[in-house]
Amino acid sequence: MDAARTTYLLVDGENIDATLGVSILGRRPQSQERPRWDRLLRFTEAHWDQPVKGLFFLAVTHHELPMTFVQALTAIGYRPVALSGQPDQKVVDIAIQRTLAELAGREDDVVLASNDGDFLPQVEALVQGERRVAVMGFDEFRNGGFDALEARGLELLDLEHDVEAFTVTLPRLRIIPIDEFDPADFL
Repeated sequence: MDAARTTYLLVDGENIDATLGVSILGRRPQSQERPRWDRLLRFTEAHWDQPVKGLFFLAVTHHELPMTFVQALTAIGYRPVALSGQPDQKVVDIAIQRTLAELAGREDDVVLASNDGDFLPQVEALVQGERRVAVMGFDEFRNGGFDALEARGLELLDLEHDVEAFTVTLPRLRIIPIDEFDPADFL
């Protein structure tokens, strides 16, 4: 483990939750269908064999902080970043973009948990040089612009299949490599 390097895990919880609810389940996820956020931290630490600092970005409306959720995030090792702004501002996106831009001036490695293409310019700036950079999301819903950055060193990780962030199998259509195909899964 390289003690001088740290991985920053930036979580766009709104994007992951919206993709899960709207695009995958077609309804509000039940608690057992939500990601186990601690698994993202553990996976990231093991994957690159170095310490991880997890930042979980939250939009707060009407100054109503979801204390139970914030306490749970803190207990598992995240630093919650609670944000507010004008109704027309995407405060989580703005904060993550600023954080990615700040990280471009540092040597730390970066993992972004989001499917959102709003972060493409900042992620592209990060894949310059020696640092490791990854995007965690759902392969079929990740913005296609990230695919072009894979050839330049961006690692693409699926939350369900690579990270194993869920305790249940999600009803997703995925392309199955023939060596992994098991007809019993469909019968």
